[in-house]
Amino acid sequence: MSFFSRAAAIATIVIATSLHAQPSKTYPKVLFLGNSITKHGPKADIDWHGNWGMAASAEDKDYAHVMMKALEATTGAKSEVMIKNIADFERAYAGYDVAGKQKEPITFAADLIVLAIGENVPALKPGDDATKLQASVVQLLNAMKGDRKPTILVRSCFWANEAKDAALKKACDEVGGIYVDIGTIGKDKSLYGRAEREFKNAGVANHPGDKGMAAIAEALMKALIANH
Repeated sequence: MSFFSRAAAIATIVIATSLHAQPSKTYPKVLFLGNSITKHGPKADIDWHGNWGMAASAEDKDYAHVMMKALEATTGAKSEVMIKNIADFERAYAGYDVAGKQKEPITFAADLIVLAIGENVPALKPGDDATKLQASVVQLLNAMKGDRKPTILVRSCFWANEAKDAALKKACDEVGGIYVDIGTIGKDKSLYGRAEREFKNAGVANHPGDKGMAAIAEALMKALIANH
């Protein structure tokens, strides 16, 4: 049986295959910054009634919760977790007031930061759009870092986009983060929500389903373990 057919058991699988390379430290506070793939509240007009990563069948099936289960089991330590939707940053990143609009995650002072954005960023036009995105993401991550040295994971877009992903990687490299390319996950249509069950709204259906969420969590955990 493949890993993806046992998505609900990802924590056990990740742990079993990586105990020889456990992270060298624990993460008392973990921050997830993302968009609807990370967390989206109920929205009746699109027939979405959850308050977790969109298209996952339950809260504990979205990638953030699956990853935390694996991380806590691997390290043997519980973490305080904050999960925040920052789609407003994606849509208007240039000149975004990070300090004013994101006080809560900044003061949270996370030890591990997972940035999962890009899908809502408007198409980058030739010129300086990519440079502006990179600079804005660096500003965002530096604000979250403060004067500390947290571990940072930045994943590529689920719906791969060469220009956006390149800007995200450059920003990640600039702040000393770990870049996680999930492009192959987004190309596998069996990992979409619509492959698992019916959705009335095509946009919701286009998000990763339980298997896709598990795959994202696995990619993030493998990157974290490999680098620590």
